[in-house]
Amino acid sequence: MPDVFVTDGEEEVADFFDGSGAAPTNWFVDWGTGVTGAVKADSALETPAPEARQIMTESQPTASQNQLVGTIVATAARAITEMGVFDLVTGSRMVIRSTFAVINVATDDSIKFTVTITWA
Repeated sequence: MPDVFVTDGEEEVADFFDGSGAAPTNWFVDWGTGVTGAVKADSALETPAPEARQIMTESQPTASQNQLVGTIVATAARAITEMGVFDLVTGSRMVIRSTFAVINVATDDSIKFTVTITWA
């Protein structure tokens, strides 16, 4: 899936390094049904689905990588085409947005999202 580290996300990470901001306690995944491709200027999902954002598990698979994993369970049938990583459970800044070919889910189906950031 094409992942975009959006401008708000880059600014937030820059704030971590200069001390003007602190890393969030948790990262959250959200999903949606928007069809417009991800771009740097995105600040929200195009069409968020109504399920609540879910906490992502953080890990560091290598010295130059961070990985976030989160699962969302559908409360109804949906055609999921986008996901985002956020710094709070509601509102907040989107850090990463991805768009992809439709994944059709039925009630109680889930998608496990894995985002790996490689600091090259």
